[in-house]
Amino acid sequence: MKQIVECLAAQHAELDALLADLPEPRWATPTRCPGWTVADVVLHLAQTDELAAASAEQRPLQAGSWVVPAGGGTVDDAAGAMVAAERGRPAAEVLARWRAAAADARAALAGCDPKARLTWVEGDLAARTLATTRLAESWIHTGDVADALGVHLPASDRLWHVARLAWRTLPYAFARAGATLSGPVALVLDAPGGDRWSFGDGTAVTTVRGDAVEFCLVAGRRLDPARTGLVAQGPDGPAVLDLVRTYA
Repeated sequence: MKQIVECLAAQHAELDALLADLPEPRWATPTRCPGWTVADVVLHLAQTDELAAASAEQRPLQAGSWVVPAGGGTVDDAAGAMVAAERGRPAAEVLARWRAAAADARAALAGCDPKARLTWVEGDLAARTLATTRLAESWIHTGDVADALGVHLPASDRLWHVARLAWRTLPYAFARAGATLSGPVALVLDAPGGDRWSFGDGTAVTTVRGDAVEFCLVAGRRLDPARTGLVAQGPDGPAVLDLVRTYA
């Protein structure tokens, strides 16, 4: 747990460096999140970090969180509604709120038993998994902000945790899509630092090989698998790349 929270702190610091001296007008820059500006992305992170801190501290989640809009929709729709309800605040206010929420989330998660079950979205999950989910989301949205601002950020081996999360939650991803895995899946990924990351064992019936950053971007729904060098062999190969994800 300590290592994941340290990685989360490093990820927060990377995003903070992009935002600290950003002029107010640039907070209105559109991002690759449809309909969201830089300010909207940071507001979303503040809102969800607040929810993560509350969950880790076993406090009731705030009223209106994760409520799907009337007429049906998805968790993404609910997140969009949360942002829309508080959009338009000054950049300095949004930044201060996110910094406080991020610090609170790190502190609360650091104090958890890694195996403790915590409320999240429409169910519950282990504290370690929630911490890793926060790392994954922070990394994804840091990339959204950097892309909007035209900044290139080098990849970090923090992504090991993101890749592992995507691999471990494949059964959940398939279940949400109404599908079932034919058998275990293995990953063999080339890490940013030059190492090779392997997840799974000799029982795997499907294996995904390729670049770790590309795999994590696919899992974060930021890159089309067809535009990568990832190779998925086995009965579930195409479905794994289509359904893998790092968030609820």
